[in-house]
Amino acid sequence: MIQIGETEYSFSDPVVIAVAVAVAAVLLLFVLLIMSVRRAGMSARLVAPVAQQMGMLGQQVRLLSDGQQQLAGGLNHVSEAQAVSQAKMLQLMEQRLADVSRAMGENLEGTSRRTAQSLGELQQRLTTIDKAQENIEKLSGNVLSLQDILSNKQTRGAFGEIQLNDIVGKALPKDSFTLQATLSNGRRADCLIDLPNPPGPIVVDAKFPLEAYEALRNADTQWEVKEAASAFRVSVKAHIKAISERYIIDGETADGALMFLPSEAIYAELHANFPELVREGFAARVWIVSPTTCMATLNTMRAILKDARMREQAGAIRATLKQLHRDVELVVDRVGKLNTHFAQARTDLDGINTAAERAGKRAARLDNFDFEELAPDDQNVVPLAKPKS
Repeated sequence: MIQIGETEYSFSDPVVIAVAVAVAAVLLLFVLLIMSVRRAGMSARLVAPVAQQMGMLGQQVRLLSDGQQQLAGGLNHVSEAQAVSQAKMLQLMEQRLADVSRAMGENLEGTSRRTAQSLGELQQRLTTIDKAQENIEKLSGNVLSLQDILSNKQTRGAFGEIQLNDIVGKALPKDSFTLQATLSNGRRADCLIDLPNPPGPIVVDAKFPLEAYEALRNADTQWEVKEAASAFRVSVKAHIKAISERYIIDGETADGALMFLPSEAIYAELHANFPELVREGFAARVWIVSPTTCMATLNTMRAILKDARMREQAGAIRATLKQLHRDVELVVDRVGKLNTHFAQARTDLDGINTAAERAGKRAARLDNFDFEELAPDDQNVVPLAKPKS
């Protein structure tokens, strides 16, 4: 490589080879010139051709110099074109780099925005999950509280009474039942429904044999099932006997009472696997009800109460209907009298109308009179009175 100024030339370039050949020729001529000078003593016959060749070589050298100048101009032009091309290439690369940077910035901004939105949605979902976790914890606490309530007989009895009070309060009017009513024998009933005679006031008592039922459900062996079933029978029989003896009083209550079981599962177990207990309750006039059947029974009692109250109000209804009938008769009488007055007024109006028509006809006749054509001796003409002097 040869560097001339800011331009580099390769040895494989034909122009460079030509210039090298020219230079070599010049050097060769210079060497020959030196040799010719040294051989100055040679004959003039040899000098003339040499001079001629020197002139030709000088001309060729000039031609080579002109070619070298043209080559240098071409190389400068090529260098300038290459510089302009490089500048345009750099400008284009800078523009594309700016476009790429702007696109990357927009993509990064969009990605950041979507990431922020996704993080916000994730935060909301985490908040929802936290709330659901809190609700689950509260529900677990409520379940544990319910288990604590059901594990104690007194709190379990209060739970059954509260459920009974809620069902009765929704099914019956407030003035048709009494909660924690005290009977003449000193016993306090969970609910006393004031039904008319017959059947009379009926007691509803809440019982919850949960321990015997759970023992029956948790029994694994045949012996455990048998023992738990026996304990369940004893518990239910004791409840039936207690209700029959305490809450059925001749002349005060109805000849039956209701035993409220606040668990549909226990009620279903009783009817499915212990029908003899249900029959024993029938024999003792104790009707076993669950929340669902209790609501149906109370709806029937509400219809009975409504019918009884309608019968109690039948006398008042009859008296009110009698007064209403009398008022209607008075209205009819007064309407008849008013109709008579209207008929008389209509007759008077017809007479006034007839008189008015007659007066109108006479007035029309007067308008048609021609006083100038009347004869002097017409007796129908009323003479004009003479003026007084």
